[in-house]
Amino acid sequence: MGIHQQNLGPVSVIGELNYLLDNGIRPINYAFAQPEGQPQRTGILQPTRVDIHNARLLASPATLDAQGFERVEQPSSVSNLEDEEQVRQRYYAESDALIRAHTGAVKTVIFDHTIRIDQPGREAAGLREPVRYVHNDQTERSAIRRVRDHLPAEEAEQRLLKRFAIINLWRPVGGPIFTTPLALCDARTLDPADFLPSDLVYRDKVGETFSLRANPNHRWYYYPQLRPEEALLLKIYDSRTDGVARAGAHTAFDDPTTPVDAPPRRSIELRALVFFAD
Repeated sequence: MGIHQQNLGPVSVIGELNYLLDNGIRPINYAFAQPEGQPQRTGILQPTRVDIHNARLLASPATLDAQGFERVEQPSSVSNLEDEEQVRQRYYAESDALIRAHTGAVKTVIFDHTIRIDQPGREAAGLREPVRYVHNDQTERSAIRRVRDHLPAEEAEQRLLKRFAIINLWRPVGGPIFTTPLALCDARTLDPADFLPSDLVYRDKVGETFSLRANPNHRWYYYPQLRPEEALLLKIYDSRTDGVARAGAHTAFDDPTTPVDAPPRRSIELRALVFFAD
């Protein structure tokens, strides 16, 4: 662990991240509960200890188009981000404006959101756990399908002729993040061969995501004790091919500096199609 600087957290911590063992077998992740004894996810994880650097200490802040992630300082005006009605009626509109302001996009389509909590009993409340393996939420094929799923057919084809992206907006709920913070891989250190397609099976369809294989060139970051007044923009996919970050990778991890009595992580993530003028 590194030394602390100006109360911004340690220079780095050592965390264990779960990569996928690249054995040539395509993994399957089920989006619904499986019969007892059946795995929710197939594939062999490869736990790997890595240095996870403090992104708050970067000389120049990370950006979506360089590292594939970006911190924004913008509180939400929504009083309860765990209330479905408030999120859909107010947080979606607020997030639409935030994403367009920070990307220059001409349109966004927010297509879902997820509340996660790191404590027992979350399933009974309809909440999901933090994802503890290195992944990216969309492949190119599934990103294109998202456009066609969420726009009228004629508009979808027109939008696909120009630049589009998928961006996640990730925010703490109720207090700072102490347990299972988000580790973010610098997109510039990712090799296209590191991305391993995985099936994401819903009750009515099969989607596609990426797991990632280990690569010692990966450089990882996190934002210690991220506050609800802060949010993270994550680049999931970008159709632009001329040098910007096209896709990142992320995972929850156990921070060794977490106090033993720390409250469990509560967070909301929102996923958006992002369309540009050219």
